[in-house]
Amino acid sequence: MQLGITIDMSGPHPKLDMDRVLEAERLGFHQVWTGEAYSTDAVTPVAWILARTTKIKAGTGIMQMPARTPACAAMTVLSLQALSGNRFICGIGPSGPQVVEGWHGVPFGKPMQRTKEYIAIIKQVLAREKPLEFHGDQYDIPYTGPGASGLGRPLRSIAHGNPDVSFFTASITPAGLRTAGEVADGNLPIFFSPDAPEVVTGPTLEGRKKAGKTMAGFDNAPFVRAKMGPDIAACRDAIRPELALYIGGMGARSKNFYNDMVSKMGFEADAKVIQDLYLDGKKTEAAAKVPDKLIDAISLVGPAEMIRDRLQAWKAVARDGHVGTMVLKGASVDVMRVVAEAVL
Repeated sequence: MQLGITIDMSGPHPKLDMDRVLEAERLGFHQVWTGEAYSTDAVTPVAWILARTTKIKAGTGIMQMPARTPACAAMTVLSLQALSGNRFICGIGPSGPQVVEGWHGVPFGKPMQRTKEYIAIIKQVLAREKPLEFHGDQYDIPYTGPGASGLGRPLRSIAHGNPDVSFFTASITPAGLRTAGEVADGNLPIFFSPDAPEVVTGPTLEGRKKAGKTMAGFDNAPFVRAKMGPDIAACRDAIRPELALYIGGMGARSKNFYNDMVSKMGFEADAKVIQDLYLDGKKTEAAAKVPDKLIDAISLVGPAEMIRDRLQAWKAVARDGHVGTMVLKGASVDVMRVVAEAVL
């Protein structure tokens, strides 16, 4: 099992913790991931990280597809691969309807079809077998629709890129997981329990089979929240608010993908209570209702010895092919060192 970390630049005063990135590289971590919501973007910090490191790979987890044309994303891949010695990982995803329509001001549309077409177009650009031409359900290149000038013509990338770049999605719905298995090289599920790996890997395997592939070579890289300390209750409490936000507030009552996923893990009643409280404005009460069992299932919490013990379950599912990389989210340097010593 490989290791990765996330680097968070959210908040009113964004800052990139390069000391933690450099320590991850020294410890032998394989990946570092940056994200975007409706604040800082994912690409700029990746470029910064790649410029200041020599071995670790850096990926966008994720670039929001509605924010960029596929050709723009392909140009980003070409640039970062060339500048980093092929250490860039292309993570893309549809985001959610609240961000897509409320922030980017474009239709949410068909996220699975968009994902398939988006990756296919980037791969065409990188392959350079012929000038880019693609006419699908979501993208029309060269554009021929309403308002077209008629002057567009297929173009071939001037730069010669590396067609072997890895594509990751951040899928959690069954349809998204099947799509990831079908067209991507890896996935970044925000929740994963080694006690119920089939919630993620079952649909992923269906997608792999549809594409005539096995799970071999597919990097399932779940985000794993980590909080180490002698007080187990305090460690759990540090994680509760974020889980309550996702389970309760990231989406409408009728459409919350994170709530659905936690329900499939066996916490359906808890997920409903958390959502009801959160959407009623009772965020503190919602966080208090996040069960210890869920936190322990999808996170690493408590003293170092407790974390080392829990890592055995993660290593076991990795041996079974359910996990390729454990991506630590919000981990301190001390946690990174404990996990690296136990895993690498």
